Amino acid sequence: MYQKSILDNGLRVLTSTMPQTRSVSISFFIGTGSRYEADSEAGISHFIEHLCFRGTEKRPTARDISTAIEGVGGILNGGTDKELTVYWCKVARPYLETTFDVLVDMLINSRFDPEDMEKERQVIIEEINMSNDSPSQRVGMLIDELLWPGHPLGRDIAGSRDSVSNISRELMLEYLANHYRPGNIVMAAAGNIQHEEIVSMVNQALGKWAGRQSRAGYLTCKENPFPRLRIENRELEQVHLCLALPGLSLLDPRRFAADLLNVILGDGMSSRLFTNIRDKLGLAYSISSYVDHFLDTGSLIIGAGVDIKNLHTAIKAIIEELAQLKETIPESELNKAKEFSKGRLLLRMEDSRSVAGWIGGQELLTERVLTVDEVVSIVDGITVEELQQLARELLTGEKLRLAIVGPVSPDAPLDELFKL
Repeated sequence: MYQKSILDNGLRVLTSTMPQTRSVSISFFIGTGSRYEADSEAGISHFIEHLCFRGTEKRPTARDISTAIEGVGGILNGGTDKELTVYWCKVARPYLETTFDVLVDMLINSRFDPEDMEKERQVIIEEINMSNDSPSQRVGMLIDELLWPGHPLGRDIAGSRDSVSNISRELMLEYLANHYRPGNIVMAAAGNIQHEEIVSMVNQALGKWAGRQSRAGYLTCKENPFPRLRIENRELEQVHLCLALPGLSLLDPRRFAADLLNVILGDGMSSRLFTNIRDKLGLAYSISSYVDHFLDTGSLIIGAGVDIKNLHTAIKAIIEELAQLKETIPESELNKAKEFSKGRLLLRMEDSRSVAGWIGGQELLTERVLTVDEVVSIVDGITVEELQQLARELLTGEKLRLAIVGPVSPDAPLDELFKL
């Protein structure tokens, strides 16, 4: 259950009362992320998020901000994704007012001090370097480039060393003014709270914030089947691979069926990939799959690390698992996947931060908040026939993409294995 109010300036406030908890979680969701950036702005959403933790007039240093929350045992953090940015905090109930003041101060009073900006620019470049040095992260970047070539969704959220080096303070403040507007923001709170008290707090602090601008437009995606293979040669002990297929958008009602397909395929130690590729064949220590749903597109991605001598065998075995999904899904396996999904969801809802994320994220991205009971009902209604029909539609050989990082020749004809 949740309640929703909209301030006169368009800022949306959603709350969920959890009287059994001693905590309160507050999240501010901003309707911007890396897909809203032009090429010259690549990484700017992430850069802004970092700088909002650097200091305000009231709390001039990053330490002042963190101490205000950590000093009372709370947790403060933020994150930038492709389609949203979030700032969140979780504290014990007595510190609600202080926590709210800190988050609001960060959002509207951050200094963007030039000296701090240069320091944080170097921090982000080191973050980019670290990601590039990690084969498992790097292969994830490459598969995104194959899924969405030449599109902002295919870029690293943090941008590149070049783009981050060239972002000016003026460009940042202009981007901030265009995207950090009340009509493009959802504030979600969950825990031992009442809706009216939260709305009153938000209205007092942000009710006079000017502007009703809603979510900005974005470059839509068009499916492009080429290129299908990307190999980055590195001298490593393992070959890191991602095998991917285009998936369903966040607005597609069949996304819940796609989620169940993923559970069966590669989510958890009882999934088909883990059971067959790791346990039976011994080809990988780590193997799993996941799905992404964006506003107009999506993906199904399988990731693994294997020995170079087992690369061809592993790819063939993974593709065989995909092919098997189109052939047979026993009712018992579907029921297990349903219980897995429902159980994970219900466990998440015991945490106030997860509840705030559940209601706030849905409101920002889809403007419709499905309750837990509604999602459970949708999942329970999915049939084997629906899953197999979706599998036959999505799991086709001509849509496969493969990214490799490891000791593999860039000219290796691995796309010859794409028979599904």
